[in-house]
Amino acid sequence: MVIDRLKKLINEVPDNTTGVYYLWNERDRIIYIGKSKNIRARLYQHFSNNTNKAQRMQKQTVKVTFENMGNELIALLRESEQIKFYQPVFNRAQRRAIFIWGIFMKKDDHGYKSLYLDKIDKKNQELMSFSNKSEGKEFLFRITEKYVLCQKINGLYPSNASCFQYTLRMCKGACIKKEDPLGYNRRVAQFLDEYFLPKEDKLIVLAGRKPNEKGIILIENGVYKGYGFINDKPLGRDIKSHIQAKTDNKETQRLIRSFLKKEGL
Repeated sequence: MVIDRLKKLINEVPDNTTGVYYLWNERDRIIYIGKSKNIRARLYQHFSNNTNKAQRMQKQTVKVTFENMGNELIALLRESEQIKFYQPVFNRAQRRAIFIWGIFMKKDDHGYKSLYLDKIDKKNQELMSFSNKSEGKEFLFRITEKYVLCQKINGLYPSNASCFQYTLRMCKGACIKKEDPLGYNRRVAQFLDEYFLPKEDKLIVLAGRKPNEKGIILIENGVYKGYGFINDKPLGRDIKSHIQAKTDNKETQRLIRSFLKKEGL
């Protein structure tokens, strides 16, 4: 019976394990990836839920595997990475993996910092990446409004005169050089402070997978470089040799930034 099979799968997972878990179907394909501070308890929630999605997962799941990550942040980063790699059918909302468009920043001829949307290439480093143009454009419109920036400067309103937002008093006139660039750029800096990691090197030290181990996350110049595990001893100069190289993207930035804010770091 399905219930007996699911109970057996739950009992095979040690209690209070923090990490990433994988649900497999009879064709040996991963159909769902999740993370939890207590994987066994989370599996019980999945397998006792009666929503349509949960019932379909229950019928299809024949095997559960898991990775002990030791702490929630590395588990979150691992979950995001694995979903994008395996593209499980039940992780539809989270599985976008290809980032084609990005938001870039440059200073225009009048000293205003412009945030603009363009295709990602190897020549320039994007601030944020998106899987399609409409997603990036929607985000750019949103932050332009939130930080009272200029649609014309941000490439959202082509015009030889003022932008439309200026007529609504939602732009302070940078589009017609009425606002001082220093004041305008301070609001751009506020956006950067709130959405991105500080442009500094940081080593985040967390709980490991076992008592004598630490989990570590490396940030260099505000860029997420990867994570790893090291014996619980004074950190030496070979710290980078323990780091598994990973890709930085808007999701990893969001996860790490939320953690640092929550922990007051």
